Amino acid sequence: MSAIDPRPPAQGSTWIALVLPATAWAVFEAGLAVALRLSCTTVGLWLGPLWGAASLMVCCWAMYLAWPSARVGSAGDSPAGAWLAWIALLVAPLFGLAIAFQTLATLIVPSCAR
Repeated sequence: MSAIDPRPPAQGSTWIALVLPATAWAVFEAGLAVALRLSCTTVGLWLGPLWGAASLMVCCWAMYLAWPSARVGSAGDSPAGAWLAWIALLVAPLFGLAIAFQTLATLIVPSCAR
């Protein structure tokens, strides 16, 4: 427990925080690919930016879940839990950057350009 975040780390929150950003990115990419095939105009207008913002929020939530375990120094009973928490804190912005670039691409590049 730390002075900044009084929440105690949950048992599985470190693993969830580690898996969530990659899953958010994969679902974002696959979902946009399917949406482009079905209706390319909706991706550029509202679906791409909205879905990108939601995926970025998932990455922020993953960082929120990993922070208590990284601050305390141990996540649950596992000695590697703190390292996993720090890796999750490093991975979430990386996938967030990939999501941000793809969201920006949906805004810049015309979605129906072939």
